[in-house]
Amino acid sequence: MYELFDSKDALLEAALQRRIDDDAAFLLPPLGFSSSPRARLLYVFGQLEAFATSPDYRGCAYLVTQLELKDPAHPASVAAAHLKKEHLEGFFRAEAERGVATDPHFLTRQLAVLYDGAGSLAGVGADDLRGLALATARTLLDAAGVTD
Repeated sequence: MYELFDSKDALLEAALQRRIDDDAAFLLPPLGFSSSPRARLLYVFGQLEAFATSPDYRGCAYLVTQLELKDPAHPASVAAAHLKKEHLEGFFRAEAERGVATDPHFLTRQLAVLYDGAGSLAGVGADDLRGLALATARTLLDAAGVTD
């Protein structure tokens, strides 16, 4: 492996980069899905709930990487944070803006906290997300004024 990568850090960073497209394809709405920002945001939380019931689910790989490394300046931690912010939080922000949320930035942060918290609880087997993440996301969208 070290012929291909300079270090374990570089290997971890490459592994995260490699999986982002597959993760986004699963988590984010596919082409042709509803144009409603509300429906598109709720889709993510429906996918999270579905994946979280899988016996293979261990939480968000990007958040887990940051938690395990415990160093926000670590190259793999920086890469994980960047990938998550660019893909997931970028999606949340774009849809919040399209949905004319009262404060798109704040809603983006709320949805990110919900995603991370719910995924973490399910990842360690501390809670069953069925219906929970989706209902909470609906409440956040209602409060932010994002309707169909």
